[in-house]
Amino acid sequence: MATVYPRDHATLAGEPFALQEYYASCHANGSLTLLVLPISRHSQNVLHSPAHAASLTVAHDPPRAGKPRVALLGSVTVFPVLDDTPDRAAIQACYLAQHPDARWWLPGPREPHVAYWARFDPHTVYFVGGFGDEHFIGYVPLEMYQAARPAAVIGGPRDGVAGRVLVDQQGTQL
Repeated sequence: MATVYPRDHATLAGEPFALQEYYASCHANGSLTLLVLPISRHSQNVLHSPAHAASLTVAHDPPRAGKPRVALLGSVTVFPVLDDTPDRAAIQACYLAQHPDARWWLPGPREPHVAYWARFDPHTVYFVGGFGDEHFIGYVPLEMYQAARPAAVIGGPRDGVAGRVLVDQQGTQL
């Protein structure tokens, strides 16, 4: 995830900040589920951004130049009241299925850290299909990304990027 330090930061105002963050593909439209911990630098940057802006890069593990990857730019909606989290039980089950160790940080009455569920809604999708001139590289229409079938339906995460399988108008997988 990449965020930007807020304007009022004492020494790094406006500077980018990027670290790997957990996310889970739990929404039919391609939005991603996040855990927001106010103690984390990313969470602080998102919460202090007027647009709650962030960017996520999704790639294969391990990342390779010849494999597809995507950069998602968008905004984060934080649900500070646990009972106001849409589809909370399903979101939690989905998230834990992908990150079992996150059970220690789940939102709810726990110490020592406060946590909230959040949804990352992309507004821009930049896709790199691989290395060289054989693969699509460029912006993907948001509607195409949102309508893409979940990879789990097709055969698993190796068949997709960010939990989605992108297919062009001719039916070719990007």
